[in-house]
Amino acid sequence: MRILVTGGAGFIGSHYVRSLLAGEYGGDGTESVTVLDKLTYAGSRANLPASHERLAFVHGDVCDLPLLLDLLPGHDAVVHFAAESHVDRSLDSADAFVRTNVLGTQTVLEAALRTGVERLVHVSTDEVYGTIDEGSWTEDFPLLPNSPYAASKAGSDLMARSYWRTHGLDLSITRCSNNYGPYQHPEKLIPRFVTNLLEGLPVPLYGDGRNVREWLHVDDHCRALHLVLTRGRAGETYNIGSGDELTNLALTERLLDLCGADRSMIRHVEDRKGHDLRYSLSDAKIREELGYTPLTSFDDGLRRTVDWYRDHPDRWKSGEEG
Repeated sequence: MRILVTGGAGFIGSHYVRSLLAGEYGGDGTESVTVLDKLTYAGSRANLPASHERLAFVHGDVCDLPLLLDLLPGHDAVVHFAAESHVDRSLDSADAFVRTNVLGTQTVLEAALRTGVERLVHVSTDEVYGTIDEGSWTEDFPLLPNSPYAASKAGSDLMARSYWRTHGLDLSITRCSNNYGPYQHPEKLIPRFVTNLLEGLPVPLYGDGRNVREWLHVDDHCRALHLVLTRGRAGETYNIGSGDELTNLALTERLLDLCGADRSMIRHVEDRKGHDLRYSLSDAKIREELGYTPLTSFDDGLRRTVDWYRDHPDRWKSGEEG
């Protein structure tokens, strides 16, 4: 199988590429990967095994249709990660999110359709559902995004669905909870708090810290994605979660403990505009249909993540990660 991975130099995409090439998803060892990445601030070629014989890298933009039409022939599948993904940045400048997430997705879909790609997985987020006071979202919940980022991802989901429904493109959509793990850009909550604490700096906690998020280790997410790629049904959406829900304050307290700091390092800052109170996914569908089970316990995954940032200061102090 030959797979094009868009955004494959970013946090989640590069983990998928490294794991696939290492044979962690089975296969016969002949799978090859082409990574297409624009190498914005959140992507780095250092995230990839550059010398791997079954990896090719193309520096380019998912909005570039001629490039995609030239690149895609010969590929069996596309896993579409490429996206602008940081909510705070979308509050300041939404245009890049609309361009990359909506137009970029439509361009990838159009190129896949024209070149006869057999299978596509569109990677999305639980944030398209908005916020939920109690219970958990199933895939049938309406899309009620509350940030420009989430709205752009909801638009991309609908665009993907339209290409399945109208053109018969064999694709599935995935929606994951908050990811964490090594190689994540320090703009996101866990790496930002960890790197601050390792530098002896306080951590900026929004509001009262009562917002609830569900945390999914990147390794579990990528295993689930490959299950969807190889066994998922066309036109279907699959939630990918973990069941590990914490308030931001509780998460912060765990990070303080792992980094040898105390609560004096917390700085409560003005809450984010439109800050969703709680996210919670029901992933019963992917568990029952595809046999997905998260394998990384949150305590162990968080400890190993902190250790990675502690052991790799060159990745976040040198500017390699922004």
